[in-house]
Amino acid sequence: MPSPTSIRLLVAEDVPQVSQHVRNLLSMQSQVKLLEVLNDGSKVVDSARQLRPDVVMVDLLLQGKVKGPQLIEKLRDSGLDIPVVVLTVPQHPLSRDPARGIDAVLTLPFSGFELVNTLGHVLADRQARAAGACRVISVFSPKGGVGKTTIAFNLAVCMGQLGVPTALIDGSLQYGDLRALLKVPSDVPSILDLPTDRVQESDLREVMWRDPAGIDILLAPPRVEMAEMVNARDVEKTISLLRRLYQAIVIDTPTTLSEVTLGFLDACDIVLSVVTYDSTTIHNTIAVAEVFNSIGYPPEKLHYLINRADSSGGIGKEELARSLGRRPEFEIVSDGRLVVQANNEGMPFVVSSPDAAVSRDVRRVAQTLLGVSQAPVPARH
Repeated sequence: MPSPTSIRLLVAEDVPQVSQHVRNLLSMQSQVKLLEVLNDGSKVVDSARQLRPDVVMVDLLLQGKVKGPQLIEKLRDSGLDIPVVVLTVPQHPLSRDPARGIDAVLTLPFSGFELVNTLGHVLADRQARAAGACRVISVFSPKGGVGKTTIAFNLAVCMGQLGVPTALIDGSLQYGDLRALLKVPSDVPSILDLPTDRVQESDLREVMWRDPAGIDILLAPPRVEMAEMVNARDVEKTISLLRRLYQAIVIDTPTTLSEVTLGFLDACDIVLSVVTYDSTTIHNTIAVAEVFNSIGYPPEKLHYLINRADSSGGIGKEELARSLGRRPEFEIVSDGRLVVQANNEGMPFVVSSPDAAVSRDVRRVAQTLLGVSQAPVPARH
């Protein structure tokens, strides 16, 4: 986390009232140093090279020779690697999109707390990414029933077994798949209780569920209707916070491409797309890959994992590779009896049966994603 006086801010804003509003908010705190307010977008990139701000704030509706969207692109392509916070108004809604150079969005009117908190989160998130301090993996599938939640749970446990401090997020907010799988009581705190304005590890102890397998789990809300209380901005702030405290984060991501789901996917380093030898799953997976491409996800962000790889159902590996446009990076064999029994007991099969083929496959996935060497098979307790 940056020190309280280390956030150096450059602002591109041509509306005097908004400029004054920002100045007034920043005058009442000491955490942000305002370097300059520029009303000419054509001067911003050169000023950023000279002043070296920690964050640049750009009004989406900036007018002149270089308008707001153009300036955002110029900053993204400048090579400066400075995070950009975009100001907008309710009539022009905008979503966070790092691929387009939009690291965060502030909608007018906003408070001084929101301003400073957003700047701090954006800078800390960028620093954590640059340092390679944390790896965030979203386990995703556009179709249910492919084993996504089971893979996410066991993958996170494997990462913990490798000595990597790991957090697991139950991103299936509506139904809380991990809460059900692990038989967690309904009164255990959830993502709604996370203090996203603070970063001390002590703040998390009362919120994260400590699983007996040794990983910390941020659970979904205990009731279906409470899922609506979590929005994409909450997701962004949550992952930004957890990045500073863990070396690996695994997200069990929802199957629907909602704003919240895209919040999880935008914030991760790798989308691990689970596919099976099922025509509907393959069709949906291809359709979603086209969406990922259209919103600017780089090809290296998407990894494919074939679950139940030894149950082809008449579809060959080459046919699947042609459909996906590439060979999947990972395979996990099926072991229905072992997996179902472990799930019914709320146990990771990588712990209950560490020498099983399915456990070895998951362990290889964890090692590859983390870039670590082969570790001894954990002893069964």
